Amino acid sequence: MGHSVDSAGLLVVLWLMISSWAYVGSSEGYISYEISDKGLDFVKDLLIEKAETSLVPLELPNIEKTVKIPVIGTVSMEVSNVTLYRVHVTSSTVKTGDTGILVDVAGATANLTLHWGYSYSTWLLPISISDQGEAEVQIEGMEIGLLLDLKNQQGSLKLSLVDCGCYVKDLSIDLAGGASWLYQGLVDAFEDKIASAVEDAVSKELIDAIQELDSFLQSLPKEVTVNNISALNVTIVGDPKLSNSSLELEINGLFSLKDEAAVSKLQHENVQVPFSCNGPARMVGISVHENVLESASAVYFEANKLHWIVDNIPDQNLMNTAEWRFIIPQLYKQYPNDDLNLNISVYSNPILKIGEKQIDATIPLKVIIDVLDDGQVVPVACISVVISAAAYPEVSRNALAVSVKLNEFTMSQDWSKIGNLHMHLVQPVISTLLRTVVLPYINLKLSKGFPIPIFHGFELQNTELLCTDSRIIICSDVAFIETAQPHTVFV
Repeated sequence: MGHSVDSAGLLVVLWLMISSWAYVGSSEGYISYEISDKGLDFVKDLLIEKAETSLVPLELPNIEKTVKIPVIGTVSMEVSNVTLYRVHVTSSTVKTGDTGILVDVAGATANLTLHWGYSYSTWLLPISISDQGEAEVQIEGMEIGLLLDLKNQQGSLKLSLVDCGCYVKDLSIDLAGGASWLYQGLVDAFEDKIASAVEDAVSKELIDAIQELDSFLQSLPKEVTVNNISALNVTIVGDPKLSNSSLELEINGLFSLKDEAAVSKLQHENVQVPFSCNGPARMVGISVHENVLESASAVYFEANKLHWIVDNIPDQNLMNTAEWRFIIPQLYKQYPNDDLNLNISVYSNPILKIGEKQIDATIPLKVIIDVLDDGQVVPVACISVVISAAAYPEVSRNALAVSVKLNEFTMSQDWSKIGNLHMHLVQPVISTLLRTVVLPYINLKLSKGFPIPIFHGFELQNTELLCTDSRIIICSDVAFIETAQPHTVFV
C-alpha cells in the first residue's frame, strides 16, 4: 500500500513562494512581489527538506520473477515488504523562465529494506527447496525533475505539473540471511525492477502532491479578515511573471469594510511599475502603492473609527472653563468653572501621498468644545483644523507600522455659540492638544501596523524600507518561526 506525502508541510513551503490569496474586485494590482533567486532557493530548500521526510516511509509493490539458472533449473523469486525509509538530497537547483519553474534534484541517495525469498524444484531432489531473508538496498545518484506552471485562474493561483521524472542511476543490494550463493542471481533478477519501482513510486507521490497543492490553492478563502472592521482584498492580478532570475506577482491589496466587496473608488492608473531591490541580495521585494494606505484610512473613516472624545489630557486644567477665561471670555462667562470635553473627529478621508523618504499626510479635523453643564453635554463651538504631517513607515515583524510627526496646521472657526473666537489665542491650546493628545494616540494605534500579506509561520527579517514616488519598497529576507502568533492590526 502506498504512502501519501504530507501535503500540509509542502503547502506551507510552496505558499511562501506564492504568498497571496484571492478576492474579486479592482483589476489593478497595488501590492507587488518580486521573489529573487535567493528567495527561490530558500523556498526550494524548505520544499526539499519537507519532501525528504514526507516521502518516507514509502511502500513499494511486491516484485515477482522467474529465472532459469544452469543446473538448478527454474527458480521463482519474490521481493516483498519493499519500503523506502530514507531519502537525502545532496544537490538541487531551481530555475525560472518562460517555460515555468524547474526544480532539479541531482545526486540524491535513498535507502530501502525488503524481504526476499525463492523456491525451486530439481530433478535431483524429490522436494521443493526454498529460502528467504532480508536485504538492504542503497540507491546512489537518484535524479528528480519537476517542471511547474503557475497561472492566474479567476483571481487564484493555478498550479500545473508540466513534467515530472525520477531516474535511479545506481543501486546496490546487501543480502542478510539465506544462501549467499544466490546473491548474484537476486541482484541480476531484481536490480532493474527495484529501480523502476522506486522511479514510478516517487514520481507518483510527487504528482499527487502537486495535485493536492493545486486543490489547496483553489480552495483558499477569497477574503482575508484583518479584524472586526476591515478585510484585505488579495486577488491575484494578472499571471505571475517568470524571468531568469525572479518570480513576480501582484495582488489587489486594497482594504474594505468587513463582509463588503472591495470595489475600488480610486482613479484607475498604471500602478504596475517595475521595481527592484538594490544593495545586498534579499529574498523578496514588496512594493506597496499609496492607494493601499488610502483604502485603509477610508475604511476606518467610513466605520466612524476616526472619532474620539477627549476628557483627560496632561494639562488637565485646560479641561475646565476657568482656564479659558482669557482665551474665550464668553465661554467662562456663560459656563463658569464647568468641565469640558473635546469631541474630535476626522470629517473627510485623510489624504496620504508617498513621497521621497516619507509619507505626506493631510488630516482634516473637527474639534467641538463640549461643556458639561449640570450633567448635560452642551456643544458650544466648533473649530476646523487641517493637519499637515509627515509619516515615517517601518516594518515591525510582518506589519507595516507608521509614526507621525506634526509639520503644521491651519484652523478656522466653523461655528460658535459663545461669540467669535480669536484664533491666534486658541491656536496655542490646539497645538498643545495635537502634540500631547491627538498625535500620540494616533501613533499608538499606527504602531500596531497594517499586515503585510505573507503566510502565517514565516517572518520578514533583515528588512530594508524605502519610500519613493507613490510606493513603499520593502526588501527583506524571510525566516521560519517555530511559534508564530497570529497578527492583527488595531481596531
